[in-house]
Amino acid sequence: MVRLTRRILPLLLAAGVVLSGGGAVLAGDDPGRGVGGHAGGCGGRALLFCEDFERLPTGGAATLAWGIDTRAGTLTVERQRGDKVLHVHTEGNGRAFLRVDDFAAPGNHFYGRMRVKVDAFPTAPDWAHFTLVEATGPGSAEIVRPIGGQWAPPLGGSYWGVGADGGPTGDWTNWRESAPTVEDRWQCLEWEWDARENRIAVWIDGVPQPDLTVSTTEHGGNPVDFVLPRADTIKIGWQLYQSGPTPDHFDLWLDDLALGRHRVGCGR
Repeated sequence: MVRLTRRILPLLLAAGVVLSGGGAVLAGDDPGRGVGGHAGGCGGRALLFCEDFERLPTGGAATLAWGIDTRAGTLTVERQRGDKVLHVHTEGNGRAFLRVDDFAAPGNHFYGRMRVKVDAFPTAPDWAHFTLVEATGPGSAEIVRPIGGQWAPPLGGSYWGVGADGGPTGDWTNWRESAPTVEDRWQCLEWEWDARENRIAVWIDGVPQPDLTVSTTEHGGNPVDFVLPRADTIKIGWQLYQSGPTPDHFDLWLDDLALGRHRVGCGR
């Protein structure tokens, strides 16, 4: 048997088969291979939610795994560079979100990861702000935006920032000059949601962004405590809040969405 295994194993490896656990996985058939050759899909992962769009047909997005929230916007599964991605399109100050309902993270503590390419960010009106990730929960009016940003006319640019609205802290976006947005390039955006300290932390392309961190007393809103709701609905997509923006429409592409109890990272 040992002799037979020694003969067969080289043949299996040459054919691209790797023996693992109790099964065989095709080498190179990595279901987690994302746009631009980055690993990061859903194969073999213990995650609270994951979507890499590879199993969905191209065309209008439809699945039982998540919902859709749109107004003057669309979600379409497309192919880019050999992978399937979600094309988010909105007109004016419309919105288009993939919606994860009945979400439940142990201890209200979780990490998120997304790959995104934004065609263009708003340059008008002044202080136009936008959201890519939004989280809400029962018993709280707070709408939390772990990933979003704002156009800052004095600096002539737009910048990433955590934000919120609807709760005691008011409507705010804690943007920072140290985190400029980038157009027409794939980026990996991550965040941590930690209810123990009402803290949200952000990473961009795997690099921590401490300037963007918000917590109970350190945030961009009214001088009251910022309290995270028990997140049970997560939306990922795009919304701009001001009417008559420039440009008059927005397009972005999403891939490798993941929510988990531990940080997922950009290279996995």
